[in-house]
Amino acid sequence: MQMIHQNHAWTYRIEKVRQQLEEIQGLAERMVALMHLDTVNKDRNDVIELVIQEMWKYNQTYSIQNQEFSAEDKLPVWYIMDEFGSHIRHSDQPTFKTAPLFYMPNQICYTILWPVKDMDYADEVTRDFASEVRDPVLRKIRLSPWQPADFTSINTKHLELDIEYYRGVCNENWASEEELDESLLQPQRNKVNKVYTNNEQVLNFLKHPNFEIVETEEEADILWYMEHFKEFKTLALNTKKYVNQFPCESLLTTKDMLARTARRASPSDQDGPKWLAKTFDLLQELPQFVSYYQQKQQSGEDNIWICKCWNLSRSLGHTVTDNLSEIIRLTETNYPQIACEYISDPVLFYRDNVGQVKMDLCYTVFLASVKPVKLFLHRNFSLRFAYKPFSLDHFDDYGKHFTVMNYADSKKLLQIHWHEFIPKFEEQNPDFKWKFVEEKLFDAIRQFFQAAVSEPPPKGLAHNPQSRALYSLDLMLKWVTNSNNEKSIQPILLEVNYCPDSTRMETYNPGFYNSVFSALFLDEIEDSRITRLL
Repeated sequence: MQMIHQNHAWTYRIEKVRQQLEEIQGLAERMVALMHLDTVNKDRNDVIELVIQEMWKYNQTYSIQNQEFSAEDKLPVWYIMDEFGSHIRHSDQPTFKTAPLFYMPNQICYTILWPVKDMDYADEVTRDFASEVRDPVLRKIRLSPWQPADFTSINTKHLELDIEYYRGVCNENWASEEELDESLLQPQRNKVNKVYTNNEQVLNFLKHPNFEIVETEEEADILWYMEHFKEFKTLALNTKKYVNQFPCESLLTTKDMLARTARRASPSDQDGPKWLAKTFDLLQELPQFVSYYQQKQQSGEDNIWICKCWNLSRSLGHTVTDNLSEIIRLTETNYPQIACEYISDPVLFYRDNVGQVKMDLCYTVFLASVKPVKLFLHRNFSLRFAYKPFSLDHFDDYGKHFTVMNYADSKKLLQIHWHEFIPKFEEQNPDFKWKFVEEKLFDAIRQFFQAAVSEPPPKGLAHNPQSRALYSLDLMLKWVTNSNNEKSIQPILLEVNYCPDSTRMETYNPGFYNSVFSALFLDEIEDSRITRLL
């Protein structure tokens, strides 16, 4: 058997598509020719937009999972094969197979092509565009970028997953309630609590007289880890130590499970509570999503979605698009994704010399107990801003549609503290007082954690007297207009992060970590900026 390797015409990451088409000489023209696009009476910007829409019929993908690589380097790479490779047609009975081959010494990727059956001269080279998909409905969906089909008859109701799926997600060992020591719920005030941690922020900032940093886990009363902890039962049966995690907290911190957990706050509403964007798990609910998308398309509604990788933060792997073919092709990567309805009418913030930009807010909460639920919140929040004016176009433009990025240019970074932001917000939105927006924000957070403990584990957070935890919650604000054309502001919960980087909170709120540990382990609120939500 002979193998043939094909060179690639274009290799890129999604966020660089437009820039490369604009800046690389001849690239846009080559793609137009390769894709046989009609560009008559179109200017260059229109041509680039057309290439971006049509390229999903030609795209292939790979990623390199090297432990030495950063999270950014492990993200999927997309490529378009050369003119020969790009014109190999689909067949359900293919004559060839293809696969990407990354040649490490030269840091270059080729596509390998080999026959899967005997070929005669002039026989057509074909391949199966969905070779790994056997389910007939999923296969039809995966082929729909090339073979359009109507999926609107599929029920869009969210799937309720069985208990084994939840056990697989949590993948932890927690104690039964009979094995728990309930006395550990009591405040630990009359002692100096020894803390072992590998968290630099705790090491640097925890100065409370009731807590002492120690060098080994064995001598510690409190274990404050950066990495995930799973052996809760072993901890319960053999020690009286505390740990900074709860069993089953993946239900909060992974984006697919966050949506499933949040929907319990409004079980009678298929879309979930008002503070949750409509969300589909594309690994489990791709048919339901495609049906929902096509139904919205038929009714002429806004149909913009943001696709997010389950387990990545800092907006890594996030894609904003109204292109169904793109969303379907994104499911081919090795990063499971969710699709959330994009907030098309966000509350914006005016930046001097820039204009109206997107923003998000980050609140920090500390969970002290599940039974009873004891949740604290720090009222001081942090903010992040986009650095380009917002508009519903050029969805690949990170500076316009995202607030989280690595600011290589410090001029793009806008730092406003919460106490500076509030009067500016009220000045820009004179009909809306911040205290009423804050009430809605707090109520959304409160409802989310109530939903998180509404089911026993593994569908809900497990009760564990030895657990305490610190989380950050990212939220956005959107405008809602009722039937009387009256506008209101609705918070939207975006994600929850475990053991967040709280350097900014400590910098702008000195004593932050002292307050966190005091609330969690001493049941004392020493800072007026901390409030108990539950």
